[in-house]
Amino acid sequence: MNTPTDLPLSQLKQYWGYDSFRPLQREAIDCALQKRDSVVVLPTGGGKSLCYQIPALCTDKVAVVVSPLISLMKDQVDSLVANGINAASINSSMSDHDKANVADQIPSGKLQLLYLAPERLVLSTTIRFLQDVGVAFFAIDEAHCISSWGHDFRPEYRQLSSLKENFPQTSVHAFTATATEQVRADIAKQLNLTAPEMLVGSFDRDNLLYRVHRRSDALTQLREVVDRFPKQSGIVYCISRKEVENVSATLNHNGYRSLPYHAGLSSFARSKNQDDFINERTDIVVATVAFGMGIDKSNVRYVVHMGMPKSIEAYQQESGRAGRDGLQSECTLLFSGSDFMVWKKMTDASQPAAKELLEAMYGYCNRSLCRHRMLVEYFGQSLKKKNCGACDVCLGELNTVPEPQIVAQKIISCVHRVDQRFGANHVALVLTGSSVKRILELRHNQLSTYGLLSEHSKTTVVDWIQQLIGQEFLAQTGDYNVLTITPSGRQVLKGEIIPELYQTAPPATKTSSARDDWAGVDDGLFNRLRELRRTTAEEKRIPPFVIFHDASLREMARQRPSTVAAFGTIPGVGERKRGDYGEAFVARIVEYCTESKISMDQTTQRPPVQKTSRPKAKLLNDAKLKAFHFFETNKPLSEVAEQIGRAKSTVTTYLTDYIREQKIVDPTRWLASADVEKIRAAVQQVGNIESISPMKRLLGDDITYDQIRIVVECIRAETS
Repeated sequence: MNTPTDLPLSQLKQYWGYDSFRPLQREAIDCALQKRDSVVVLPTGGGKSLCYQIPALCTDKVAVVVSPLISLMKDQVDSLVANGINAASINSSMSDHDKANVADQIPSGKLQLLYLAPERLVLSTTIRFLQDVGVAFFAIDEAHCISSWGHDFRPEYRQLSSLKENFPQTSVHAFTATATEQVRADIAKQLNLTAPEMLVGSFDRDNLLYRVHRRSDALTQLREVVDRFPKQSGIVYCISRKEVENVSATLNHNGYRSLPYHAGLSSFARSKNQDDFINERTDIVVATVAFGMGIDKSNVRYVVHMGMPKSIEAYQQESGRAGRDGLQSECTLLFSGSDFMVWKKMTDASQPAAKELLEAMYGYCNRSLCRHRMLVEYFGQSLKKKNCGACDVCLGELNTVPEPQIVAQKIISCVHRVDQRFGANHVALVLTGSSVKRILELRHNQLSTYGLLSEHSKTTVVDWIQQLIGQEFLAQTGDYNVLTITPSGRQVLKGEIIPELYQTAPPATKTSSARDDWAGVDDGLFNRLRELRRTTAEEKRIPPFVIFHDASLREMARQRPSTVAAFGTIPGVGERKRGDYGEAFVARIVEYCTESKISMDQTTQRPPVQKTSRPKAKLLNDAKLKAFHFFETNKPLSEVAEQIGRAKSTVTTYLTDYIREQKIVDPTRWLASADVEKIRAAVQQVGNIESISPMKRLLGDDITYDQIRIVVECIRAETS
């Protein structure tokens, strides 16, 4: 017999088929059971719903869940019913008869979870009814909607402040995936929570691979992502309705299966397209931000943004719809400087945080730092790993600009020469030596900075200017986005700071990261099980992911159980699902294994995901691995760059990583002995191995920054 402390864990195993809780789930469950108010922030895919679903099974009264969208309510209710749990919603799409049937189940305690929209919950008739029958607790899903500082403020959520007045003895629990400290505090204030427990999980989604590319040939860039995930589910976000229609039509013309979704479509069309996506009748949905909050689909393998989102919170929420099942998924963001202006014009000026949120998002796009690190630090956390192994920066997919400090100094100097009175396009025209009429009329062709970057295109220079803006070395002011020099920009001019400037990276050929979710999985069997899941879902008229997540299907294709009993040990297979689906899925597994002559009942568990303990070489992309091979043969860097198709500056970065990992102390394998001695003397004179700029000033133009970095890395190896 279970003791009360064992009950939540036994419910988890019985209904969901898992043996342990994820981080902070048990703490959140205990808050609900102990009637203590809470604010719970867990990333998308972190298991927020279990935090209120499990305690609802441990009480004798109904738990009320506030949800903003009918589609989200339906998905959650379908999943609960499939697990053998009594749950229902009351919403505007139901008949009066159906609503009455649901209400009749509540007084007897038969119904364990009731889903309501905020508008319905605060009706006086609903309040009186719930006061009469009694409520175990209230769970507010998507709670960031109550805060004007949040990214998706909804006025109707503010009405929920009356819950504590009408139910003073009932605990209230707020749940969200994205909330800064300011938003968390505002949620607690707006809901009138009493000394709430603040439970904030890690914002890092380590199963997501982040890439940020400057938009060039957007449709080609999009297809490169889609082609990495053939016939798998993906979401493509666009800023405008017109772009949604164009992108979807182009994808279909090229043989992909996609459907559009935006507020301009009829309610029927939106609902149908969303259902087709959820039920895997189409692979791709192309949408504006009107799509997504109500989507509980677990097996979205990629999310592509065709333009910059309006905030990091929005990006975290939208990109987080990929990989909710915990499996590897990709998030690619394509952007240009014009996106900032588009959102600026569309932003509601009455929202005080809107401009600040937009600028933070723009900075994320233009900074070439670890994507995972930037996201978690935005939400006030830190990333312990030096190399996340799951973003374009840490995978070495970006090409650095040779001598970035010199390029930046030329640009910032030009901004100074035009008296900080012109925008990025004009400055780029001056730097590239344009002879357009405006340049000649202003005599800007006589400036000392005229033509300093003439070997580059105007588009490239504008791109570098945008990167400098994103890194806060330049700023845009006024209605015409005039460029001005920031204090840190003046430090660049003095040689005190070296900016990071990157060229457009070549397209990634595959999704590579430190994780391998396919290890030991039989791909053919996985596809057979996926098809069985789809046909079974159609028969039952429920979404395929309600039956089993991809993670469970992969584990079935890895372990290949031959009996229903063994099938019941697969993570995600609870008692109800074992009874409902065990025989059919086991029969398909046995059939496939017999045909393919492969063994069954592989009890060896999948290899654990290696993270910080894995040798760094395992984290490298193909180009970097090739470079390491050439470094072992002492091949000149110029030849290595040519062989692997990367800029020499990028190869230097690879070399410093190689030196660090191999603990090499002799740089003369790549540099002349005389140059090494000069650099060592400069290091000695400066006295600080981290201060490269002063060394460069001492050494002059004969020695490059790259040469200094190579020697410095060898010196570090000597002392480590």
